[in-house]
Amino acid sequence: MSMVTKKQISEFIASEPIAMVGVSRNPKKFGFTAFRELREKGLNVLPVNPNGGEIHQVKTYPDLKSLPEGIKGILIVTPSSATAAVAREARELGYRQIWIQQKSESKEALEALAGSDINLITGQCIMMHYKPHSFHKFHAALKKFFGSYPK
Repeated sequence: MSMVTKKQISEFIASEPIAMVGVSRNPKKFGFTAFRELREKGLNVLPVNPNGGEIHQVKTYPDLKSLPEGIKGILIVTPSSATAAVAREARELGYRQIWIQQKSESKEALEALAGSDINLITGQCIMMHYKPHSFHKFHAALKKFFGSYPK
């Protein structure tokens, strides 16, 4: 798989509204803090959580099929064991903008999306690319130093 480019990342971020699959109610989980931060920074992102209800006063959707019309991008922050099923469903539903958050990837998920015209982003943290704050700016600087930052 080739390295993700800045153009791909810009295209994904511009594809709002975005559904975030794997949003958690647990404040210690990445899926909780990332969703809160992305919304606070202005990203139009909707939570997908199988338990329904609300997270950060935003209605959640139990799965991709339940999302309102107009969602253009899917951000997957699930445990890697659940990512392939979400990736397959997103592809079947015709989504063309998919970001699999670093640490959520799995071989099966990547295989499920292989050979498609999907703008697939993997191996990157969305927090490092969408209006990053100091910690994520530092993380980006390290990736640039080691040559793994998108060009």
